[in-house]
Amino acid sequence: MSRHSASILIVDDEKSILELTSAVLRNRGFRVKTATDGKSALELIVGDEPDLVLLDYVMPGMDGFSALKEIKQRFPGISVIILSGEGDGQIAVELMKRGASGYIQKPFLNQDLVESVDKALKVRGEARNRERLKERDRLLEEIENRSMELEERVREKSIELQRVQDEIIHTEKMSTVGYLSAGMAHEIRNPLNSIGLFVQILKENPEEPERLECLEKIEQEVRRIDAILKKLMDAVKGPRFHISEVSVDKVLDTVIDFLRSRLEMNGIRIRRDFRVIPSPVSADQTEIEQVFTNIMVNSIEEMPGGGVIGVTLDQNDSEVIVRISDTGRGILQEHMTRIFDPFFTTKTSGTGLGLYAVMRIVRAYNGRIDVRSEDGKGTTFSVFLRVSDAVP
Repeated sequence: MSRHSASILIVDDEKSILELTSAVLRNRGFRVKTATDGKSALELIVGDEPDLVLLDYVMPGMDGFSALKEIKQRFPGISVIILSGEGDGQIAVELMKRGASGYIQKPFLNQDLVESVDKALKVRGEARNRERLKERDRLLEEIENRSMELEERVREKSIELQRVQDEIIHTEKMSTVGYLSAGMAHEIRNPLNSIGLFVQILKENPEEPERLECLEKIEQEVRRIDAILKKLMDAVKGPRFHISEVSVDKVLDTVIDFLRSRLEMNGIRIRRDFRVIPSPVSADQTEIEQVFTNIMVNSIEEMPGGGVIGVTLDQNDSEVIVRISDTGRGILQEHMTRIFDPFFTTKTSGTGLGLYAVMRIVRAYNGRIDVRSEDGKGTTFSVFLRVSDAVP
């Protein structure tokens, strides 16, 4: 630290010492202020913190020992040199323990004073440099941590981009599957209809009870195959065919009424909580009905011994929110990431296409879906559909 940039406060109750010491240090290029007691010295320090304090040990009121303690407690960065007419080495040691940077015994030579001041300021400058180096190291470490954090975010975004790319590829594949499935369903349904007619004819003229039983099983399987094909066609259905302003509250009531007999048959109660009359959504009403029908049917199948299905309807600034909860068996955590995959099912008679169709339709209308489940405690599907006037 250069002398021209260093400021020194001299504190002494003897006017002659103040004048002499001030003149010596000013002549050496230091900026100097003076005080005659510890209290006024502290007031000056608060207003303009100096680099160094030359502090008389014996003063009226607040003595040098008390002033040193106060200065180091409130302003630990200030260097303090004690000036004393007492030659007690024990006092000097105690003062150094309390934080003093030096001890000068009166009377002193001007050269000794200047050397002590230069030494104290040099030590203070070195301490400041060490602090700056520590701060530099801290900043470098923070920069490194931020860099690692950014690298991690880039990695996560890369993974997300890869996931989106994989999803696009998957969607394209399923689109191809859709065309194939639609054609296959069309070709298979005709012979199935013929088989069904023949079965009806045979049933009208049964010859043996066993034959009738077999025919009933054939008819049952025909219906089962037909249902599978219908679900496959619904799951991969292409363009939306009739866009209109759909009232989600009315759609939910329609679905509940449609499933009411099945709900009653399984001992399942509906808890309906429509908190708003929501804004309409632009969609094909049949597809929106299919979304909520598939979710509720899934809930019904998870509660063979009865339970409760909760249907909550709400809205935020841009979305209609429908939450459908059940008190069923829940979904195992290892299955959560696969429930919307086509053909994935844990049911012996399921096709694995119901929830896939739900996801396809919701995404087609720029919506989103969230699932929360706990094994043995039920599942909640939250569907978010953008209202017609929402900004994309």
